[in-house]
Amino acid sequence: MNTIKYSLAMQGNPTNPEEPDKAYARVQLNEIISTQRFINHISEHNGVFSKGTVKGVTTDMVSCLREMLVAGNKVIIDGLGEFSISLSSVGAESMDKFTASNIKSVNLVFKPAEELQNLIKDATFTQVSSRKVQAAVLAAEKKGEGTVDIDAAKNK
Repeated sequence: MNTIKYSLAMQGNPTNPEEPDKAYARVQLNEIISTQRFINHISEHNGVFSKGTVKGVTTDMVSCLREMLVAGNKVIIDGLGEFSISLSSVGAESMDKFTASNIKSVNLVFKPAEELQNLIKDATFTQVSSRKVQAAVLAAEKKGEGTVDIDAAKNK
């Protein structure tokens, strides 16, 4: 089973700044998987489709998804989720004064499929040091230093 690495960070409540800071978990990513590496992974799992076929299908899927969304459609991809759009606009004084120029952005809305909604049931967790502390330890190790000021590293 795969393990999700996390570090802890003290953070205040933005809706109630008077509350004391509390410790929260922050994901520590292992790596960023490129499209090509993901395509390779898919083709190695199934073996039936070549990397070129998988790349073609994913490229066409993105293109067609964009086309369907801009046409005002909701797209449901079983096992992945629902894609739709929302609009951000600047308000007008009245409905008759609102024009399309008030619309400032088209935003992607994604609702994951049930299989992707509750990943916690498939996860295990391992606490690790924050990226800043890891970097400070590595830098100290390279310099031959035996200690690291963790508080200073966290505040960099």
